[in-house]
Amino acid sequence: MAVNEEVFYEGGPHKGDLILNVLIGLTLVGLPLAVGAIVRALWLRFRITNRRITVTGGWQGRERSEIIYSEIADLVSIPRGLGFWGDICLILKDRSRLEMRSVPNYRAVVEFIKTQMAEKQAKATTAA
Repeated sequence: MAVNEEVFYEGGPHKGDLILNVLIGLTLVGLPLAVGAIVRALWLRFRITNRRITVTGGWQGRERSEIIYSEIADLVSIPRGLGFWGDICLILKDRSRLEMRSVPNYRAVVEFIKTQMAEKQAKATTAA
């Protein structure tokens, strides 16, 4: 039995984050920000589906974090780039955190994640 998984978003961080940080990186103080943005643009990838959230990142994309919605206890989001992109922090039930930086169209992503969390929580209470 195959389970259908509908992809809501799949891709990398917002391009505006890279552009803004490279411009700031023209100064000596902004150089670490530019390097971080370049590394994110090269190797950070998000995959948000109706079943799970997968974040692939790290040096050369070697680290992978995958969580299901029933593991999420809380969600915190912060707008950046005049609201075109934002950061999302998922706080899990075991008190660990998954940070998603420079998520494009983050308001729609936050609403989708909250909807999925509510559906999974409703299923868990109905089953119990």
